[in-house]
Amino acid sequence: MCKSSVTPTIDLSADGRHVGDLRVKWSDNAVPLGYHPVPIISLRRGEGPVVLLFGGTHGDEFEGPAALMRVVDGLEVGDITGQIIILPALNMPALQDASRVSPIDGVNLNRAFPGNPAGNVTEQIAWYVETELLPMADAAVDLHSGGKASVFAPCTLPTRTADETLAARNLALARAFGLPLIWVLGGLNDPRSLNSAAERAGVPMIAAELGGGGGVDPAITDATEAGLRRLLRQVGILRGAVPALQTPRMVTLVSNDHSLYAQSEGIFDRKVSAGQRVVRGQLAGRLHHAAEPRRPSEDVRFPVDGWVLAHTNRGYVRRGDMLMLVAQDID
Repeated sequence: MCKSSVTPTIDLSADGRHVGDLRVKWSDNAVPLGYHPVPIISLRRGEGPVVLLFGGTHGDEFEGPAALMRVVDGLEVGDITGQIIILPALNMPALQDASRVSPIDGVNLNRAFPGNPAGNVTEQIAWYVETELLPMADAAVDLHSGGKASVFAPCTLPTRTADETLAARNLALARAFGLPLIWVLGGLNDPRSLNSAAERAGVPMIAAELGGGGGVDPAITDATEAGLRRLLRQVGILRGAVPALQTPRMVTLVSNDHSLYAQSEGIFDRKVSAGQRVVRGQLAGRLHHAAEPRRPSEDVRFPVDGWVLAHTNRGYVRRGDMLMLVAQDID
């Protein structure tokens, strides 16, 4: 396996609080002879579990990075046993641009794994995470939201893996995080995602979808910070028991055909929000053809019973845009 060309400016094996960068070498007009920095923070005290916490994988998703910085500010090294490695802006160029994809190479980091050690900036980051960071870890968390384009019902995302023991450990992390909705990733999960990278590495992991809209929702960020602390107790890095919580609802995406996508261009007049129960035939919204005012508006209806995981945050949609993600209950 090729060694990553990304290098950290801090010693990840050293005890204490250390703050630095991952140096991603890439010569362009903005940085001809320097490096593109990815911030990295390590809190380590002695031997114990190692947990990776990622945010900013997509640069227009801000609740996760905000919660991670709260955790960094609120923890002392003496509070922990083991190590927490925090990357609050994994796709730093995208975060600075409030963009889903990197403005340097136009690549979506969560569709770039396993990456390429000699590739573009995004591919180099993905390769370093998969080959250098994940093998160090006992657990990992990747915090997302709907970004500017969509809004999710807050939920945690464990992967249903072929390895039943790993799948059970993923689910235990999701339960410890404590959000009332768990979206179990199954056959529709993208193999180019960080979740899939963790599966390949055999590392227990969850992602989270934390609202969206392109800002920072205070209630969701509060819940995310609390969830991270519960998870750190679950794995043994923080002291204290994990409090009992209400049993979460568990859902999964069964088929892409259950979700709603725009069949034409226009204004989507939404009638349903993320987190709602829906039934087959129920009105999801109407599509108004404002550019063709003689054309009648169209009803958009749900094809199946289910739960709305996410809805678009765009008022004007084009053919192929996601309108609603619809999931079904699982036991």
